[in-house]
Amino acid sequence: MFAWRRTAVRKRVIVNLADKAFSGVLWAKRGPLLVLRDAELLEPGRAPQRMDGEVVIERHRIEFTQVLAAGGGG
Repeated sequence: MFAWRRTAVRKRVIVNLADKAFSGVLWAKRGPLLVLRDAELLEPGRAPQRMDGEVVIERHRIEFTQVLAAGGGG
């Protein structure tokens, strides 16, 4: 596991894809997948949309990931 993932697990992150982003708690890294909990879908021009359950993202689709400061919201 890369160092940023070790330090980011259980912290609030924004995972940026080419066309959208997800804000949530980085819960786990499972092989080629990242698992977010308490997630919201972020799309340009739209209000954040709450996601039920876990959001699973394939790592190869991720452009970049932001680790939010303590107390940072999505």
